[in-house]
Amino acid sequence: MKLNVKAFGLACGILWGIWLFVLTWWFIFFDGPKELLQWMGYFYRGYSVSPGGSIIGLAWAFMDGLIGGALFAWLYNRIASCAFCASSATGDTQVTGD
Repeated sequence: MKLNVKAFGLACGILWGIWLFVLTWWFIFFDGPKELLQWMGYFYRGYSVSPGGSIIGLAWAFMDGLIGGALFAWLYNRIASCAFCASSATGDTQVTGD
């Protein structure tokens, strides 16, 4: 089974971006321990636990998830195709008949 690289990357980007956005607002509304999210500012330039920072974090996290998800799907497809080639070369594939 192959993964669609674009779709998987887009899904990961949307999920990671929305997750960071919602988590930031959760910490703002319920006065959570902001120190837990402050370290994200080291990775995402301009991010902070604030309303403006949540928008910046959303954009950075989307791009990060998009690239990371696409890389993962591409690597998965490469490994899966090599595993299939190796098994077909040794004759380990099974053919089922009706």
